[in-house]
Amino acid sequence: MLTPAQGKLHLLARGVRKEGSRLAAGIELFTVTDINYVKGKGDLSILTSARIRQHFDQIVQDIERVQLGYDLIKIMNRATEDQPEAGYFTLLELTCQALNNLMISTTLIRSWFFSQLLRLAGHVPNLKTDSTGQPLEITATYSLDAEQGSLSRQEHDSLSADHIKVLRLLFADSTPTVLYKVGGIEDLLPGCTLALETMLKTYIRI
Repeated sequence: MLTPAQGKLHLLARGVRKEGSRLAAGIELFTVTDINYVKGKGDLSILTSARIRQHFDQIVQDIERVQLGYDLIKIMNRATEDQPEAGYFTLLELTCQALNNLMISTTLIRSWFFSQLLRLAGHVPNLKTDSTGQPLEITATYSLDAEQGSLSRQEHDSLSADHIKVLRLLFADSTPTVLYKVGGIEDLLPGCTLALETMLKTYIRI
């Protein structure tokens, strides 16, 4: 389990496969749960109670959202150590809230999650000036150097000024609930997502 204050907890939930288990109902995926546990030997502790505080029940109604949820949880697990800061819990909670809102596209959720994961890890690209330190030009197009986290002029398969605006929004302190209302954002997300995936593979090595 990922917690806001104690990082990752490795818990043994005894008897959850038995019919009528009280623990089983409280440890479903896509839930925020209040738990009690007893420290065990080594890294494994014993879960003693679990009560769901919030269940994102709309996610399981859509197989695409379920699959994306699984994928993003796996990425979060690989990208974090055992004691990640509280921001990672908040990111996962906000991601579940977005997945639970069927109005928000999975493409936007994926792009936002990637950008915020990079942000938490301290890898926000320079989206104000190019690699030479010159201000970005509205009529120019650019490519993102994942290793340097900077933009360079590029004629083909590149990012326009509108793509860069969307990237700025994705890296800002915002949420998918706000971003999905931005007009035209869906058309620009594919190019942004490709750049974000390249950065993730470079820095976080997912």
